[in-house]
Amino acid sequence: MKLNAALTFGLIACILLVSAPHAEHLPLWISTVCVALLAWRAYLTWGGYPLPARWLLLSVTVACVLAIAVTFRTLFGREVGVALLILLSTLKLLELKAVRDATVLIYLSCFIIITNFFYSQSIPTAMFMLLTLLVIMATWVHMQTGTLALRPRLRIAIVLLLQAIPLSLIIFVLFPRVQGPLWGMPQDAYATSGLSDTMAPGSVSKLSLSDAVAFRVAFNDTVPLREQMYWRGPVLWDYDGMTWTRGNNATLRQPTLSDTSLPVDYTVTLEPHNKRWLFAMDMPAKISISAEMAPDFQLLSRRPVTARTRYDASSLLSYRASLEEPPQQLQRALTLPQGYNPQARRLAAEWRVQSDSPEALIRTALAYFNQQEFEYTLEPPPLGINGVDEFLFETKKGFCEHYAGSFVVLMRAAGIPARVVTGYQGGEFNELGGYFIIRQADAHAWAEVWLRERGWVRVDPTAAISPERIQNGLSSALPDNAALPFMARNPSEWLRSMRLNWDALSNQWNQWVLGYNTERQFAFLTRMGMEEITWQKMALNMLAGIALLVGVFTLVMLRRLAARRTDAVQAAWLKVCRKLEKAGLPRAPHEGPMDYAARIAAAHPDLAEDIYDIAARYASLRYGGEAEQDGLPAFKDAVRAFKL
Repeated sequence: MKLNAALTFGLIACILLVSAPHAEHLPLWISTVCVALLAWRAYLTWGGYPLPARWLLLSVTVACVLAIAVTFRTLFGREVGVALLILLSTLKLLELKAVRDATVLIYLSCFIIITNFFYSQSIPTAMFMLLTLLVIMATWVHMQTGTLALRPRLRIAIVLLLQAIPLSLIIFVLFPRVQGPLWGMPQDAYATSGLSDTMAPGSVSKLSLSDAVAFRVAFNDTVPLREQMYWRGPVLWDYDGMTWTRGNNATLRQPTLSDTSLPVDYTVTLEPHNKRWLFAMDMPAKISISAEMAPDFQLLSRRPVTARTRYDASSLLSYRASLEEPPQQLQRALTLPQGYNPQARRLAAEWRVQSDSPEALIRTALAYFNQQEFEYTLEPPPLGINGVDEFLFETKKGFCEHYAGSFVVLMRAAGIPARVVTGYQGGEFNELGGYFIIRQADAHAWAEVWLRERGWVRVDPTAAISPERIQNGLSSALPDNAALPFMARNPSEWLRSMRLNWDALSNQWNQWVLGYNTERQFAFLTRMGMEEITWQKMALNMLAGIALLVGVFTLVMLRRLAARRTDAVQAAWLKVCRKLEKAGLPRAPHEGPMDYAARIAAAHPDLAEDIYDIAARYASLRYGGEAEQDGLPAFKDAVRAFKL
C-alpha cells in the first residue's frame, strides 16, 4: 500500500491524541513546537507540497534536543524521556515517505500511550487512552487495507479491541505482581500535596482550598460520631516564634495506653503523598502493615508513601495516653523561644495564678476564645514577629492553625506541657460505597496537653470558637464559604449525589484495578480455589489460559472460514437435502440434483412439482450460468416454502 493523504492525517491525529495529555506536564515551548510541527505537516499534506529537506529536519532536531538539555539540565530521566519521545515522534511525521515510516509511528503512538499513565491512572485517563487506541487501530487498519471507508475501518478496529479483552483479563488477573522496580515508579511521579511536618499561619488554611481526596475509610462495625473523627498525622513540638516543626524526639520510649475502651476497627485507603506518615483515628492501637509508632503516637511508614496504600487499623476512643512521660519529653513540651509574644506570656501567668488546677486553666483559656469575639475564617490578616500576641489581642481572626498554635503557646507559658497535632477532622459519608471520604479540605490542627492523672489529652480550641466546624464540616463553620472549592459549598443534592457516585466508581477502580497488588491477587486467586499460590503456578495458569483462549478463537475463525467457502446457492440446496434426510430420503454422494428429484418424486408424488422446481433452479444457478443476483432470491424463497 502506498502512502496517501488520509493515512497521513490519521497518523497526525494519532500523535496529537497521545501527546495532548502531556501538555500540562511539559514546558510550554515543547507543546508549542509540537503543535507547530503537526500544523506544518498537515499543511504540506493538504497542499500536496514536498517534504522539507533533510538538512532542515536535522537542524530542527538538534536544536530541539539542545533546548531540552538546557531546560532540564540533563538528557536522562522520566520527564526528559517523554519530552524527547514526543518531539522526535512529531519530527518523524516530516520525513514520512514509506509504509515502514508509518509502521514506526503506529508503534511509537502505542508506546506514548503508556507514558500518560506516569502522571494519572484515573478512569478519565484510561477512557481517553482507550479512545486514542481506537484511532490508532483504525489508522493501522487503513494502512493495511488502503481502500476501506472510515466506518468499516472503525468497525474492524472495535472488533480487534473487543477480541483483546479476554486476553487482557487473563494477563491482568494471573500475571505475577513483582514488588520492586518493575512495578515501581520514579519518586517524583507521585503526589506531594497534603500535610507537612511544619505549620505556620496559613499553611492549613491553604490545604482547605483543595478538594482532593486524602484517604478513604470504611468502618467494620461501630461508626463513631463525626466529632470523634480526629485523624492523627504529624505531631509538632518545636516552635521558633513563627513556625511549628516536628523536630527530633527527645526519647525513644514507646508510648503507652492504659484504661482503654471503645475500640473501633476500620480500613484506610491512603492516597500517595510522598511522605512517611500514615493516618489513623485517635488513638491508634494497631495497624496491619509494617509501620512504627513514634513516641508521640504518630504512625510512620518504613518508606515514603509513593503508591496508594490500603491497611486495616484499630483505634481506641477512650484511653489514658503516656501517664509516665519521660522528663525530657515534658521539658520539650514546655519550651518557648525567648523574646516573643510578651503579652501572651503575661496573660498565661495571670491565669496560672487565678487557677487552682491545670484543668481550670484550660477551661479559662477556652472561655477566653469563646467570649472575646474571635472569628473563624479562611482569610485572616497577616501577622508579624509577635504573631500570637497580634492574633490574641488585635486581629482575633484565624483558622485552626492560629487557634491550636496560640493555645499551645499559652499552655506552655502557664507551665502545662502541650504540643500541636495536625491531621484531618471529620469526613464525608458516601452511602453508595459505605465509606467516608477525607479530603484535603478536612485538614485540621488541634492541641494536646499533658495532665498528671490523665496523660496526653486532646483539646481543640477550634471547637470553642466554631463547634459547627467539628460537628458539620468546614462549609457550615464559615460565614462566607466562597473561597472554598465549589463542591465543598453545600451544593445541590443532585450535584452531591453525582459526585459521590463518581467517587464510589473511582474507589472501586482504585481497589480492584490500580490496587490489584500481590496481596490482593493472592486473596482473589485463593477465593477462586487456587491453593499454594506461587509465581510459577500463576505463570503456568496464565499460559494455559492464553493457549485455551487462542485455541477457541482459532476454532471459531476456522469455522467461519469454512462457512464462507460454502456459497449461498450450495447452502440453500444443502438445507433442502437435510430436510429430506430427516424424512428418511437421504441423497447418495453420486446423485445429481435432477436424479435425486426424480427419485423423491417417485417415492412421494405429492412433492414432485416442488422438488423438480427446486432442483431445476439449483442446476440453473450452479451449472447453467444463471447470475446469482437474478435467480438466488427466488431459489431461497422456494427452499423456505418447501414442506414435507
